[in-house]
Amino acid sequence: MGDFVQQDVPPAYDGGLHGPQRPVRLSDIVRSMDSTQDTTIGELADSLGERAFGALLFIFAVPNAIPMPPGTSAILGLPLVILTWQVMVGRQTLWLPQTIRRRRISKEMLERFVGKVTPVMARLERILKPRLGFIVVPHLAERLIGLVAFPLALILFLPIPFGNIPPAAAIACLALGLAERDGAAVIAGYVLSAASVAILAAVSSALYAGVVAFFHALFG
Repeated sequence: MGDFVQQDVPPAYDGGLHGPQRPVRLSDIVRSMDSTQDTTIGELADSLGERAFGALLFIFAVPNAIPMPPGTSAILGLPLVILTWQVMVGRQTLWLPQTIRRRRISKEMLERFVGKVTPVMARLERILKPRLGFIVVPHLAERLIGLVAFPLALILFLPIPFGNIPPAAAIACLALGLAERDGAAVIAGYVLSAASVAILAAVSSALYAGVVAFFHALFG
């Protein structure tokens, strides 16, 4: 793969893709993260090798939907684009470029993430369960999740003020559905995705109208 590092996902568990088993709970995955020291995205991906896709989508999306230190989206946005693209095209092994793998995540960011996300996950897991499998389990359904999440990840990666929260929340919801095989969560993710696009379209339209009105008033 040259500059890319490929991780083979064991057949017994594939990170939320292509398997009948119920995956390890995401709260357990988040709780097990070592927040006592800085880490790299590559080290994080390696530690989640058997649970890569669903878990990493959630872990990279959620910090952009909650108050986190400045620069979070710059660190986690591009990996999210790469991950959603891989789900969209149906890849069954995870790869990340070395430039992404070497990016550091501070222990402060990890500690804040674990502290904020774990209680929320514990509450969500009371209602998350495998259901409506036809929406999440078939290969085509999984690729559809990637098809919806990929443009949202691109939007999240762009430097749009306050524009990262709606798409990040939608991707996190889709990731929950993928990881927990919960079709209801995927449906909720699709609804949030549509709402994100509508909100961003409205904001963009308002900004455009404001710029046009400003120049019209300035120059007549």
